[in-house]
Amino acid sequence: MRAKSKNFGTTFCLPLLYMKKLYKRIIPGFLILTGLWLLQLYSCDMFFMKKSRKGKEALLYVGTYTNGESKGIYKSMLLKDGTFSGVKLAAVTRNPSFLAFSADEKTLIAGNEVKNKNGAGTVETWSISNDSLIRRGNTSSGGAHPCFVAASEAGFILAANYSGGNVGLIEMASGGKSVALVDTAQHEGSNVTARQEAPHVHSVWHEPDGSGIIAVDLGTNELWFYTLDQKNKKLLTKPPYKLAMEPGAGPRHLAFHPNQKWFYVLNELDGTITQIRKKSKEEYLIGESTPTLPGDFFGENLCAHILVSADGRFVYASNRGHNSIAIFEVDQETGSLTLVAHESVHGNWPRHFAFTPDEQFLVVANQYSGNLVSFRRDSETGLLEFIDEVKVADPVCVLFHKCL
Repeated sequence: MRAKSKNFGTTFCLPLLYMKKLYKRIIPGFLILTGLWLLQLYSCDMFFMKKSRKGKEALLYVGTYTNGESKGIYKSMLLKDGTFSGVKLAAVTRNPSFLAFSADEKTLIAGNEVKNKNGAGTVETWSISNDSLIRRGNTSSGGAHPCFVAASEAGFILAANYSGGNVGLIEMASGGKSVALVDTAQHEGSNVTARQEAPHVHSVWHEPDGSGIIAVDLGTNELWFYTLDQKNKKLLTKPPYKLAMEPGAGPRHLAFHPNQKWFYVLNELDGTITQIRKKSKEEYLIGESTPTLPGDFFGENLCAHILVSADGRFVYASNRGHNSIAIFEVDQETGSLTLVAHESVHGNWPRHFAFTPDEQFLVVANQYSGNLVSFRRDSETGLLEFIDEVKVADPVCVLFHKCL
């Protein structure tokens, strides 16, 4: 019995001893090779991620006026080097002068800047399907000539009706397949210039912290403050209710600083940018105003659009007439602006512009010269370098798809 037990143990242990030696010799090598392979894979992956971030193609949609050669919404691709791949018609529709995406970017929203037989414009929704736009919903904007639209996370659309002098609230359902006007907020008042004989709501914005909505009224020369009652589908006024700009300033668009402590109002008529400091959810203070034009320019000029870079270091504003993008550096302590440069837009009447999703490029829509122009943006200096241009009839809005 003892011998049998000894033989069995020896027979059983020999393979274990062999496997132990094998493990000591092979497994460490295997682990080292596996580690090197994973490191190489990770490095390659990071390389391509960095490469794609530095130069990724960007899809953009273009809103237009259709009183001339344009047929509606166009699209193009901005290539990795900042050049355009060409332009083609994406959807036939009338005067889609401003475009926005739903929160998930699966639906394109267009404000049709018209006045139909009912005295109002329309808001349309289009689902994005591969290479096509498919018309889904259409409803009244609540007033004449909607020139701006914005969507909320909850699926509501805000429309700024310029001639109607009001804000339209639109409920969007089923991924944009259904839209319906549910409320309007009518403005009253005027100001000192010929353009300010009545309310003219030029844009409407959701505050980034979710505290409310700001409507920018060029006609009354004021910012109007609202909250959205989602349950009852109503726009409700909120303190401070209104905030007046300098007489005749003509506020048009605004841009929020990423620190959410302040934002900048672009005044179309007097060519200035006014800093607004947010003290609380119901207290806003007017700061300094900075001119967008060089001191030696005295021609006609109307400001149009404004952006703040994602890092909060630079502000960009367009001058129609001077035909430039004014570039400002932001003081990170006070929010005050210092002029860096004016960059020619290589065209006439820069109505709108947008950053690519990575902010390495900026594209300008020049309405009167009928061209899109791309610039490479230096994130350290804020300066712009002309890269390319492409023809589009009457472009007035550019919108990049971030989910490409």
